[in-house]
Amino acid sequence: MSEIPESEQPRNPNFEQALAQNSEAPPPPEAAPADDPRQFIRFRRSSFYAVLLPVAFVTGVAAGYLMWGRGPVSAPETLADSPAAVATPSRMNVSVDDDPSIGPANAPITIIEFSDFNCPYCRQFNQVTFKSLMDAYPNQIHFVYRDYPITSQESYVAAQAAECAGDQGAYWAFHDALFSGQYNLGRDAYQAYAEALGLDSDALLACIDSGKYGDEVQKDAHDAASLGITGTPTFFVNGLPMVGAQPLAQFTRVIDGELK
Repeated sequence: MSEIPESEQPRNPNFEQALAQNSEAPPPPEAAPADDPRQFIRFRRSSFYAVLLPVAFVTGVAAGYLMWGRGPVSAPETLADSPAAVATPSRMNVSVDDDPSIGPANAPITIIEFSDFNCPYCRQFNQVTFKSLMDAYPNQIHFVYRDYPITSQESYVAAQAAECAGDQGAYWAFHDALFSGQYNLGRDAYQAYAEALGLDSDALLACIDSGKYGDEVQKDAHDAASLGITGTPTFFVNGLPMVGAQPLAQFTRVIDGELK
């Protein structure tokens, strides 16, 4: 799971309490390498966190917490070895906002993912678990993707690029393309993904340059920080938090419990 450095981590006692009873996790993985940002990007990570942190810090610090499913997963075949929860965490109220979603809005299960297109564990979830999860529960899951670009400056731009692709009706196709890692991230990559998907690449780049979706991405990050989320991916299944690239079996256990 990709994480914010401990010194910059927000705290939310409710989120920490929701996870405190779960099994102990192995040491966190090394942070994913940041991509080299392009000249047109004016956003800087330091200023981003300067905006985030006032929202993120809330009164009170929990005595400690153990993150559910926090351990590193080095390859898809080891996902099944991720630590499983030993207790059901507390349910939290998490907004779907107006973010991209797939599946019926009135489905009995709502899954909200806070994710980063530069996070290797988010990529593993998308490539290994996401499609199987949606196929396992046809028309029963409303899946919402929210941005939490914490690993690099380019993550912030990639999130905007996906939103810009959404203007051409291709958000989820572009989302999957970014997680494929075929061209990595960056201006040339976004153009290549757009062309591969048959999109107007010039319009997409113009949309990115305009910063049209900058505030939208920052709002997602504000919301994630205010919830006390310190790493990606983090999921909420009908408000129940799950942290890390959990295997399909773990989602199934929680979802089946919700459907009963």
